[in-house]
Amino acid sequence: MYKVNLRKTNIERRKLRVRKKISGTGTTPRISVFRTNKHIYAQLIDDVKGHTIASVSVEIEKTVKGKTKTEIAFEAGKALAEKAKEKKIKEAVFDRNGFRFHGRVKALAEGAREGGLKL
Repeated sequence: MYKVNLRKTNIERRKLRVRKKISGTGTTPRISVFRTNKHIYAQLIDDVKGHTIASVSVEIEKTVKGKTKTEIAFEAGKALAEKAKEKKIKEAVFDRNGFRFHGRVKALAEGAREGGLKL
């Protein structure tokens, strides 16, 4: 029980340490990533207004089937970049949300870059 509580507090601390250094605006929003074992979610957030500009969820976006989770995360990044293009957003800051920058989180960032966003 103690290890579970310690792990949760470490995750929260790491998340706050990352978040105090970055902030999103209307022209350069923050890409916030949330990862579970099955799904990956990403949002474009304007921190000044406190609004979500666009979001992508792999469980909702059923266009990607029969691929690995890393490939799906890459496709989700490209989908987020397409939604950002529709809103005329070219630049964003990346918030890894306390997760390590490798694997699915890195694949999502690379997909967003390939889709046309400058991170």
